[in-house]
Amino acid sequence: MNLVVEKQPNCSATLRVEIPAQNVKERRQQIVSRYTGAARVPGFRPGKAPRAIVEKRFAKAIGEELREELLGEAFQEAFKRDDLHILEASQPEDLAELPDGGIAFVTKLTLAPEITLPEYKGIRIIVPPAALPESEVEGELRQLQERFTEYTDIEGRGAATGDFAVIDYHCFIEGKPVAEFLGKAAGFLEGREGFWVKVDEGSFLPGFAAGLEGMNPGESRDIALTLAEDFPLTELRGREMIVHTTLKELKAAELPVLDDAFAARLVPGKTLADLTGLIRNHLAEQRRQRIDELKAHRILDALVAQAEFELPEEYVTRETQAQADAMVQRGIDAGVDADEIQSRQDELFANASAKAIGNLRHHFLLREIARAEGIEASDAEVAGHIQQLAAQRNVQPKQLVKELRTRGQLREIRNSIIVTKTIDFLLTHAEVEETSETEIPA
Repeated sequence: MNLVVEKQPNCSATLRVEIPAQNVKERRQQIVSRYTGAARVPGFRPGKAPRAIVEKRFAKAIGEELREELLGEAFQEAFKRDDLHILEASQPEDLAELPDGGIAFVTKLTLAPEITLPEYKGIRIIVPPAALPESEVEGELRQLQERFTEYTDIEGRGAATGDFAVIDYHCFIEGKPVAEFLGKAAGFLEGREGFWVKVDEGSFLPGFAAGLEGMNPGESRDIALTLAEDFPLTELRGREMIVHTTLKELKAAELPVLDDAFAARLVPGKTLADLTGLIRNHLAEQRRQRIDELKAHRILDALVAQAEFELPEEYVTRETQAQADAMVQRGIDAGVDADEIQSRQDELFANASAKAIGNLRHHFLLREIARAEGIEASDAEVAGHIQQLAAQRNVQPKQLVKELRTRGQLREIRNSIIVTKTIDFLLTHAEVEETSETEIPA
């Protein structure tokens, strides 16, 4: 079998295959023999029909099976070549029978990037300390209090800092509704009715809270705002916007008392000290996980900064779309208006593309390090991972294996285990220093 590879930019290649006539003849004879031994032909006992009759009767099926086996064998041989590291192969093109009886075809290959690894042991990284700041425990207790906040109507005075206002509002630029001015959907800038906003400078558009102060329920006011130079909609940066606002209700927030009764309300039978301990343990575990993730990202970022390599275009396209879809779904789940998502499509895809490229660079670096260190996932590790997934989904492991095989995801599980083991390897060999800054970067 003759394999010729023509490498091209962006991790692509063309594979040209010629299968000699002798190989084709031998494989055809094997297939015909199998059919002859099992074929049912009228007038003959099973397996006793003459070979020539079997060949003629099952010519199409034999031909399809012959091509399938020969192409499969060619791909297997190509995938075994150490100098290629093939990720994907497309359907064969220009499939042709040669005059001497051989077969030739061309196919497009997607190759793993060719990476010259930098020194990946002993990378120095700086991360926040593992010790949990007590302020985070206090903040979590405060959030629990806020979940049970009760709101009472405020009467006899105007809005003040810290109040909650229920408003109707509509926004205008140069006397036109924002959507009309832009000529496209403007999301929340088109206005809302029954909108809750805290009278606080950081809770809505800059300057809006100051414009609400002193307003009484039933009062309307035009609040003039100058949009910042970094406002998400570039067409509106630096422009004056009028927010026509009607205050419908004014409310005060009353937090419950943080005591044993409050703790028992959340976790029956527990005191405030018990609740605080549960929160502290949970946050400490979360912090440990986040710092481990930060360590891994900083190691990988340090490696990426030292390693230049191309990425497969198809992988970048697919990963960008996956990241964009995920961002849109997170926006929908968070209640972001569909028009607002549409209006920020360019920004969304730019962020998705950057995220995709970063993810793929990390992935291929880890893959290359795993290859260099001989890090693999054993069948026992794959089976154990599948058992854990099955338990989480409350299904039988055999059923899950069948589903994963049908979706072609067994290979992904093995790869994910290898990635995890490689990250653990890098963390083990890293030089970690703790900073005095306690906040963990996003």
